[in-house]
Amino acid sequence: MGQEKMNLVNESAIKAVGAFGGGIAASGSVCGTLLGGIAMISSLYSRGNLGEKEDPKVWVLSSQFMKQFEELTKPYGGMNCRDIAGVDWKDRKAVKKYYSDPEGGRKICVKLVGDAAYALGEILEREAARKKSVFENFRKS
Repeated sequence: MGQEKMNLVNESAIKAVGAFGGGIAASGSVCGTLLGGIAMISSLYSRGNLGEKEDPKVWVLSSQFMKQFEELTKPYGGMNCRDIAGVDWKDRKAVKKYYSDPEGGRKICVKLVGDAAYALGEILEREAARKKSVFENFRKS
């Protein structure tokens, strides 16, 4: 989820996204990597309850991440796990092959997770630098 990068490791948050794998509970739907990245952005910029004000950056940064993820997944035909991993998670033989074939879908997923984490890190670093710049300019005036 990118928590290490932000020094915000929260095991409960990691547990909360555990079933994102396999495209949400092994359904082959939206890739859990995308969902995890959006969850990380939300944990930083969304609100914890209805009484809090939501930072509009949650939508801007989430949109940026989603666009980058779309680009990363174009070669696989979409953002769904079934397209990227090429596995039917309900088929035990296919799942076994996914984990045992070093050149199969798992290799694609591992690379995609790394590329997406890098993209997310860049987005968050740019936003942190922008905030720092705004704050420093404010202090100077």
